[in-house]
Amino acid sequence: MKKSVIGALVLAALVAAGALWWLSRGGGDAGTLVLHGNVDVRQVSLAFDGSGRVAALKAEEGDLVKAGDLLAVLDTSTLGLEAEQAEARAAADQQNLLRMRNGARPEEVRQARERLTAAQADAARAAADLARLREVAASTQGRGVSGQEIDRAASAAKASGAQAQEAGEALRLTIKGPRAEDVAGAQAQLKASQAALALARHRIAQGELRAPEDAVVRSRLLEVGDMASPQRAVFELALASPKWIRVYVGEADLGRVKPGMAARVTTDSAPDRPVPGKVGYISSVAEFTPKSVETEDLRTSLVYEVRVRVDDRAGLLRLGQPVTVRLQTGAPR
Repeated sequence: MKKSVIGALVLAALVAAGALWWLSRGGGDAGTLVLHGNVDVRQVSLAFDGSGRVAALKAEEGDLVKAGDLLAVLDTSTLGLEAEQAEARAAADQQNLLRMRNGARPEEVRQARERLTAAQADAARAAADLARLREVAASTQGRGVSGQEIDRAASAAKASGAQAQEAGEALRLTIKGPRAEDVAGAQAQLKASQAALALARHRIAQGELRAPEDAVVRSRLLEVGDMASPQRAVFELALASPKWIRVYVGEADLGRVKPGMAARVTTDSAPDRPVPGKVGYISSVAEFTPKSVETEDLRTSLVYEVRVRVDDRAGLLRLGQPVTVRLQTGAPR
């Protein structure tokens, strides 16, 4: 009697276990397609835009980083000095342009007027001296003054007159101010200096390496003191979002899978906490079954790649983790 009861209990347990196993495979629902795959790893190789020696590294392998986080820094001491030099040149060109736009100061105009007055006085005196010598020469019939003295006086009067004319032109230009072409040239020179300063600052900014998106540091490829360049990656990052599940569907089940179809993704560690998702991509080309693919039916060697986009806000899925995907196809298998 006891043996019969025990046998019945064992049989019931086996039946329950078999039913649970069948339901976990999706066989309990004819409209569910069960697939197996892995969380897709999307990597980014981060390198500096410029070259230089690595001065500091701010992240280790396995660290979670946010978009914009500082990951590495180059030694930019030389670039900093170049930026200071460019800043000084830009300041000097700025002052030069302001000087041209403001024109001459009142004191400069007054000095120009005084130089003109002095030059005019010298010209008048030289002209008077020449006239007096000519009168003396005329009254003495050339015996009181030599011709050489008259020539020297004439030359002095001519030079004094030219100096007075030059002083007058200088006064006019001082009042009028610089030419428009000179102002435009000063503006262009200032613009060039400002561009050189911006370029120097941009090169300094390129000495900082920041995370483009939320990610996990998979590899740290350089160390402090290494020479970095655009061709040498410093970090390998695995993007944390969006996450994709890569699965493969056999040819017999391909017609049951449609883009946008709802999916539930579970892991062996949390089978009771499914992550929602939907089919985002279905390959149009068949390929031979990869060695890493786990399928329930390997009767054919050709499969089609399917990517399932998931909304893993709780962070249950890890990159590369094996998962089970259940698609609600609504059609019997």
